[in-house]
Amino acid sequence: MQELIHSVVQWLHTMGIHPNGEAAAAVGNAVGQAGVAVSGAVAPVVAKMDMPSLMALAAALGWASGFRLYAVVFLTGAMGYAGWIPLPDGLKLLMHPAVMTASGFMLLVEFFADKIPWLDSVWDSINSVIRIPGGALLAASVFGADSGTMGLVAGLLGGSLAATSFATKATTRAAINTSPEPFTNWLASFFEDGLAVGVMWLATTHPLAFGVALAVMFVVSVLLLIVLWKFLKMVIAKLKAFFGSDGQQVAGT
Repeated sequence: MQELIHSVVQWLHTMGIHPNGEAAAAVGNAVGQAGVAVSGAVAPVVAKMDMPSLMALAAALGWASGFRLYAVVFLTGAMGYAGWIPLPDGLKLLMHPAVMTASGFMLLVEFFADKIPWLDSVWDSINSVIRIPGGALLAASVFGADSGTMGLVAGLLGGSLAATSFATKATTRAAINTSPEPFTNWLASFFEDGLAVGVMWLATTHPLAFGVALAVMFVVSVLLLIVLWKFLKMVIAKLKAFFGSDGQQVAGT
């Protein structure tokens, strides 16, 4: 810091400005105060990632991955890369340019595929093999680098949340696709886009409020699955057919 102040004083001399000792001291004090202010602004951001914040982040990653996995991966990496949140060590890989590029590309593909009736259900079937394990892996990565036990617990809960949100999304879409008009499907898809962003924002800024919101969303999801039970059975049947787990169908081929 002293070298920086000395360089500034020398530059002022070359410009024909000759500050005295008191002026130089005042500049030094101002720079010191600015440094203290910057460190004071940065410290609260780092301190936000306490245990409630980490738990909220793990739950949000699990829940939102059930219907928007690629958006979750991209948003988490982007927030960490921009310095908006200090990512845990297990999630810092998401900030890598290659990971952000791949997730960003898949985000765009999913954004358009999810807006087309019936294609969205096919897309859900294809991505069912990655959304639930992906949600479990992301949730586990919040704690996995520091605690294997906490990572395992977070992975189990994150996978369960991802499975619940995925089942709700797939079931409601199956019900919506029975209508010939596409507008309801578009509204549902845009709602899910906004919900993924809202979930990640709320979890990283207001973890306690997110906990309440998550409880409400979970209850609503369970109620929807009960009300739309026949469509849930339709989704399960389609998944079985898609992955070839129907024994008679396999025997017939």
